[in-house]
Amino acid sequence: MRNSRAAARDSLHGLALGDAFGERWFPLRRGPDQARAAIRARRTPQEPAWPWTDDTAMALGIFRALRADGEIRPDRLARVFADGYLAEPARGYGYGMHELLPRLADDPTAWRTETTRLFGGEGSLGNGAAMRAAPLGAWFRADEERAAAQAGLAARVTHGHPEGVAGAVAVAVAAARAAAGGAAPGAAAFLRAVAGRTPPGAVREGLERAAELPADVSPQEAADVLGNGRRATAADTVPFALWSAARHPGNLTDALWCTAEGLGDVDTTCAITGGVVAARTGLDGVPAAWLARREPLPAWVDAVSPD
Repeated sequence: MRNSRAAARDSLHGLALGDAFGERWFPLRRGPDQARAAIRARRTPQEPAWPWTDDTAMALGIFRALRADGEIRPDRLARVFADGYLAEPARGYGYGMHELLPRLADDPTAWRTETTRLFGGEGSLGNGAAMRAAPLGAWFRADEERAAAQAGLAARVTHGHPEGVAGAVAVAVAAARAAAGGAAPGAAAFLRAVAGRTPPGAVREGLERAAELPADVSPQEAADVLGNGRRATAADTVPFALWSAARHPGNLTDALWCTAEGLGDVDTTCAITGGVVAARTGLDGVPAAWLARREPLPAWVDAVSPD
């Protein structure tokens, strides 16, 4: 049986694959009609290289911090995030991170005040904390309550709004449940269980709506109801990504095709879905061509010993 580190590593690999795969389908790159037609036909993107984005860069920060301490220590995580940003600021970070992370490079403890000053003092309710949370949930797969608490700590380093935190909690709980193994529950039961551990608010309500969708609803129809990340908020992103993960708990490839069909913020929805499903499956069954094209993760990710 995999240990917690191995489950988190598998989740990270799936997240990075989803991120890189999803970025190939970004509607502004191909046009939504052309992209959706190709996705439904399952035509693999032919670009020779599939780079990953800030979704993976920040998930790498989560994994590095967990390897170092075995838990989230917010000041260290702030430093890790800032160092990653300064090394590669062009990974596609959002506006808020361009504002915040250079400040954390100067003072990692500044997250306590600076995070809540973003966006007019409301803090970010975006999907950035959720997109990186799956490996954390897999790491704490034996204790969903702790997974939720640790996800909240990690989220607050960058996201001061309760909805931004709730999105991360939901994804971490979903990944913890996936990584725990055993028989996969039905999609509705899975989503209701995750909603039950998600703080009240729009993210939780979206998960509850997702649990009520008919079994035969299409990904496009589900995205129309739940959102697809186009608004880049946690509430507009997490319910659909977790609906897709719940629909295909044992097949990472099918889960990513399903998620991509929703379009929107495709790299982020696919990163979330990929991280959750791979927490259970690893990269089993993924086409070799996908793995060959996906940008490799740093060598330390698969190293046996800690950094």
